[in-house]
Amino acid sequence: MAMLQREDPLTARSASRVPNWMRLVNGPQTLGRGSLFWVGFALAIGAAAVYPAFADGWSVGNTAYFFCWVFMALGLSLIWGYTGALSFGQTAFFGLAGYTYGVVTINFGAAYGMTIVGVLLGVGMSCLGAALLGYMLFYGRISGVFLGIVTLSTTLVFATFMAQTAGSQWAIGDARMGGDNGMTGMPPLTIPWAGGDIALYSGVPLYYLLLAMLVLCYLGLRVLVNSRFGNVLVAIRENPHRAEMLGYDIRRYQLIAFVIGSGLAGLSGVLYTAWGQYISPSNMDLAAAALPIIWVAVGGRKDLTATLVGTLVVLGIFQNLTIYGSYYAFVIMGLLLVVIVVYLPEGLIPGLVRLVSRLRKRKEGMS
Repeated sequence: MAMLQREDPLTARSASRVPNWMRLVNGPQTLGRGSLFWVGFALAIGAAAVYPAFADGWSVGNTAYFFCWVFMALGLSLIWGYTGALSFGQTAFFGLAGYTYGVVTINFGAAYGMTIVGVLLGVGMSCLGAALLGYMLFYGRISGVFLGIVTLSTTLVFATFMAQTAGSQWAIGDARMGGDNGMTGMPPLTIPWAGGDIALYSGVPLYYLLLAMLVLCYLGLRVLVNSRFGNVLVAIRENPHRAEMLGYDIRRYQLIAFVIGSGLAGLSGVLYTAWGQYISPSNMDLAAAALPIIWVAVGGRKDLTATLVGTLVVLGIFQNLTIYGSYYAFVIMGLLLVVIVVYLPEGLIPGLVRLVSRLRKRKEGMS
């Protein structure tokens, strides 16, 4: 007993040496907190890193295209899954950031890091737009289904407006909005380098950049949702009135989460625009606005890991279904959403985790 008592301060001291962010990464608000999970996570990153060596150029570029959309899904998970605010406005901020990137890069080119400036301004514009809209929503006490209606209306109004900008008068400098045809001609993401600028077309270099950004974003969001801020968000989701009675300004927390999530949608927008060198109102229409909801709901909106895995899986399924026609793909995606909502309301990934846990407990009980 004396030895155990002498070891307790050492254990506490060694635990205190662990950086706070490492403790938050393994916090209770996210799935996967043991060594087995992190070994699997490292193996998945390793497999993704060597994937381009065994795949053709089209497959690598297509996977980079999938990566572009995951940032928006993670942002929606923060807004809807952790805060409880259903938003159909992700594609509006996606489009706003994409058009901003196009305007900046078409007018100023790709030299001297202007594409990076375009990325930052695009994300900044989406955050600014989200701050203005979110302030009116949350401080106006709009919640529940009405929040979804207002955000969807905002998205459709913006998409409809951009579809009417086909005339030559709709231009900012050399950048023409293009109407339904969209904006084209913007340069790809270009990194300034001493030996010459590196243009990241939809190939291996862009794939690795997006993979690194996705890993950092995922880990950063895990730290955020497991912090005190994230705990307040979950409290607001579970019972906003109780959280407010405890002294938290729930509107401020909701607004901050909305801005962060919308900024991630904007990041998806500029990365997609840089990937394809194209952006159009069709990226913001009703069908496009519904797809992120399906990705997040099917994977599991209340967990970042489930959202990440589910989004990549559903994107792959959706793209393969479009071979037989986009309308068939949307119908099947709608049916999949209905099945998940009815039978697995927490999402496919958390449902599978719970099933495995039950089977393991039953096996241990039988033994």
